[in-house]
Amino acid sequence: MSQFLVMCEGPNEKAIIDLLIDNDKMIIKRRDLLNREVFFARQIKNSPIIQSALRTYNQEVIVIRIGDKLSDELKIPKEFNKLISSYSVQKVCTKPELEILLIINEKLFKEYSKVKNKMSPKEFAKKYIKYNKEKYNNSTEFWIKYYNSNINQLVNNIKEYKRLKKNLKGEEYLADYLS
Repeated sequence: MSQFLVMCEGPNEKAIIDLLIDNDKMIIKRRDLLNREVFFARQIKNSPIIQSALRTYNQEVIVIRIGDKLSDELKIPKEFNKLISSYSVQKVCTKPELEILLIINEKLFKEYSKVKNKMSPKEFAKKYIKYNKEKYNNSTEFWIKYYNSNINQLVNNIKEYKRLKKNLKGEEYLADYLS
């Protein structure tokens, strides 16, 4: 049976994926994950923790890379070529930035669309998004507080993102991994 190596571009993506998995909202279960964890890493070669986990496993590993910029190619160290083939690397794109989910949730997508050429989703969120009187500050804690008590809203936002945005060929949507 294959294991999944889920690699997130940043700590906020990792927090979102952990929330989804821990609330049984993804087709991937924690037991299916290499070391039963989601990793904050862009490359295997830069992560001793991932390398250590791969060394203890001897079957096929499916890599899922989650992030808003997936233009860099995953470099698979030679020692792991038997575990990971290039066809088993999947890109899940959250462009332009993960903050688009907050913008969708707050029903500000039309307003953001008017200024998207001048302002990134992160800048827009910092200016217009609050939760419990706290302004968005790009912290992982904010993401956890914002969605932890309403995981179904996160799922709905992810599905709406897929409806609104068009990913490039070869890029999958996070919605494709929801259960």
